[in-house]
Amino acid sequence: MTGQRIGIIDIGSNSIRLVVYERTENGAHRVVDGGKRSARLSSKINDEGNLLREAIDELIDTLRHFIRICSHHGVSDMRAVATAAVRNAGNQHAILERVKKETGLSIELLSGEQEASYGFLGMINSMNARDGFLVDIGGGSTELSLFRDRVLLESVSFPFGCVSLNKRFDSKEQLSDDTLKDIEALVLDAAKRHPWISDNPGLPFVGVGGTVRALGKLQQASEQYPFAQTHNYTIRHEQVDGLFHEMRKLPLDRRRKLPGLSKDRADVIVPGIAVLRVLFKLTKSTHYLICGAGLRDGLFHATRFPNHSKLEDPLAFSLRNLTALHTEAPRQHVMQVNRLALELFDAISRVQKLGKSSRVLLDAATQLYRIGASIDYYDFSRHSFYLIIHSHLNGFTHREILMTAAIASFKSKGRAKGQLAPYAALISEADMELICRLGLLLQLAAALDRSEAQTIGQLSVRITDTNMLLLPLHPRGSLAIERHEVEELAPDFKKHWQISPQLDYYVKA
Repeated sequence: MTGQRIGIIDIGSNSIRLVVYERTENGAHRVVDGGKRSARLSSKINDEGNLLREAIDELIDTLRHFIRICSHHGVSDMRAVATAAVRNAGNQHAILERVKKETGLSIELLSGEQEASYGFLGMINSMNARDGFLVDIGGGSTELSLFRDRVLLESVSFPFGCVSLNKRFDSKEQLSDDTLKDIEALVLDAAKRHPWISDNPGLPFVGVGGTVRALGKLQQASEQYPFAQTHNYTIRHEQVDGLFHEMRKLPLDRRRKLPGLSKDRADVIVPGIAVLRVLFKLTKSTHYLICGAGLRDGLFHATRFPNHSKLEDPLAFSLRNLTALHTEAPRQHVMQVNRLALELFDAISRVQKLGKSSRVLLDAATQLYRIGASIDYYDFSRHSFYLIIHSHLNGFTHREILMTAAIASFKSKGRAKGQLAPYAALISEADMELICRLGLLLQLAAALDRSEAQTIGQLSVRITDTNMLLLPLHPRGSLAIERHEVEELAPDFKKHWQISPQLDYYVKA
């Protein structure tokens, strides 16, 4: 499996996309290339319901281009799927046969249920979401699903999407009240046949796909959101309503100039959000949650891990993947620091009230604190901060990613504040104090293995009102370097924890 590369081609109704995934020699997975071409296949259907010849010509040209990219990368497994535009075309068999003849590529025609299933797999493997509704508004179809306890229970595929609705109702310019009512009536009529849609109130409304990602970018731009990720971004329903009514009153040329909105989506974003709003109200959901993963990610997991494609713990997978990508970090030392830090945390937790979420942050930070050495050892903490906030830590919120980065790179409260200054809107004063406390725990654990020789095996921790006595049981060598490091760290540690760490050898009574 060393160096294996997988190419996923998604022939959607709005665009055709390629993603090339690589499995590195160390077992990490990463995207090494990708491509996108706007297709608008759903708007290129004739009166007989057939996809136009020129659209098929463009499709084949795009597929040839993507095949060349895959060949360049030595892709060993290529998988191409098609969704609503081809699925609903009257000449679907002729399309698939011509593609096979002229490109050699066999296209899988996904049913609406399969499309929803792969979208769910991509989402559930990238988020800490146990219950909710999942929606994907594509160009020619809309998939809505219900999941509970991370299990897909219900799904339906509606035969309309942002491109097909844009063609039917001509919403390129301003969307009138009457036209909006027509779109809403269409969605309501289709949804009323599925009682489960309105029988599960109070859940998050998770969105995947281009329409929802575009909505997230628009909202982030409107409030100058400081963190450059839409994945795991929350939006309130009144924010969506405000953006929608603002956009539907704008002519296309002015809509194209909206910050955060790509020009190739300006004409179809309005009908897409119109559908989104109706379904949100029908499900009686609590809030919108943007997911950056989706169909292609689900296809990757199903292809790469066919027997266990659904992850039990997306965060743990992300941490393993990130550490495997950055191999300059001394693995045994990092594992020792992680173990000692969690032991120290558990010991303090017995006398000071500490939450489970704090332990999760510390666990992640200690696993990642040396990844910056892959760029430069002498300033690895600064590089670790950068790499963490620009990586995928699936299962963490934006705030938790920032806190993990600050804990992993912690040197002092002043430096942490400076690093987090651009993201001040997301970090509270209480968060900053927790960063300092957990950052110092990490530093103490690193001090206990300063020689990077894993000298300490078992560690006994005794905490009094003023001290934390650290007693290694039968250390495997001298701890002179470690004792000096702990003594230097002690004043700062006491400032935030109100106890002073002391390292000593264990003497049996």
